[in-house]
Amino acid sequence: MGLRNIRKEGDEILRKKSKEVEVIDDKIKELIKDMIDTMHTYDGVGLAAVQVGILKKIIVIDLYDEKPILKLINPVIVKTKGKQEVEEGCLSFPNKYVKVVRPDEVTVEALDENGKKIKVTGTGLLAQAISHEMDHLNGIVLTDVMIPGTMELVETEKAKDNKKK
Repeated sequence: MGLRNIRKEGDEILRKKSKEVEVIDDKIKELIKDMIDTMHTYDGVGLAAVQVGILKKIIVIDLYDEKPILKLINPVIVKTKGKQEVEEGCLSFPNKYVKVVRPDEVTVEALDENGKKIKVTGTGLLAQAISHEMDHLNGIVLTDVMIPGTMELVETEKAKDNKKK
């Protein structure tokens, strides 16, 4: 299990655009495994490589259902449909939640970890997660897309315990 450090709000790398993956080699496959381990450790639904400091167009998504974890390399959104207003958080913005408007349906084309072309269409939470992670690949962060005035800070149990001391 390889855990990576998640880059947090204010880190300038989160504002940079990610670059295409030229070759899917063992190093890229290891990065994808590390990203999945990191996402699961922090109870995330999705993670972009830039969030662990790597400017590569790679995202992983796990909705914790019966479906396999999505591993998307060089993803491109080819179609969107509808709109949904949703509450959203981000591993790079811990304990902050905002409201955003995302497409209700998203179709993305990408490569899987074996270099095979895949096409994925997601609705609801999957559409939201794909849109969120795609923003990261383009240097767009949560606060850029939030509906103004909707940020809510949620204190963790650890923060509450520290206040008691």
